[in-house]
Amino acid sequence: MTIRTLIVDDEPLARQGLRLMLREEPDIVIMGESANGAEALAAMRREMPALMFLDVQMPKMDGFALLAALPPGPTPVIIFVTAYDQHALQAFEVSATDYLLKPFKPARFREALQRARQQLQARDLRTLNQRLQTLLEAANPAAGYPSHLSVKAGEHTVFVKVRDVDYIEAAANYVILHAGAQNHVLRETLTNLETRLSPKTFLRIHRSIIVNLERVIGVKPAARGEHVVVLKGGRELPLTRGVREIQQRLEFL
Repeated sequence: MTIRTLIVDDEPLARQGLRLMLREEPDIVIMGESANGAEALAAMRREMPALMFLDVQMPKMDGFALLAALPPGPTPVIIFVTAYDQHALQAFEVSATDYLLKPFKPARFREALQRARQQLQARDLRTLNQRLQTLLEAANPAAGYPSHLSVKAGEHTVFVKVRDVDYIEAAANYVILHAGAQNHVLRETLTNLETRLSPKTFLRIHRSIIVNLERVIGVKPAARGEHVVVLKGGRELPLTRGVREIQQRLEFL
């Protein structure tokens, strides 16, 4: 991944120092340099950089004013460069990735750059997942409900087909998607997930269980006058809703 980078600093020597250090990094492409906030704003309107080294103290428009003037939408990852340590807190208040206190050593520069890389990689992964989820949901536009659910699995994301889910079980602020022999843990409450699923196919049969009605083969009595829902494969789930209601729902599938 190449990282298009903009250097913004009113001091020529400071820009030169950053330029020399950045040229040692093979994934960095310097798209330009700006001596003040107005120049930087014009450059960013032409093409938004992925990363920006931004001086805090500049005449007329300082670094914070520049960020406030940016149009809505994606913004670069920011590393502030400042000679004043009191700006550090304000830098993090505007979600800067890091700040470099002049004069800084090469090791400190590489540390800040590595943090920026990590943030960019995380941002790219989130964007990719969002785009994939949008495409997957668009595969079933008439229903208006997602055809897949994205589940985080370590550093990867797994897309589980909704139609493959047998039932969903609550576990505090998580849910467990039971799909055949596989279980997937999703960080979402059962109530929130219920609103995202088609009520034609999925029914909450218990305060902690949503079932895929297409997996249900019957309802049978259990102990103490209760009933259970029987799934294909023989799995039995407790039923606290009315038996007649689930029977009617199954008849119209």
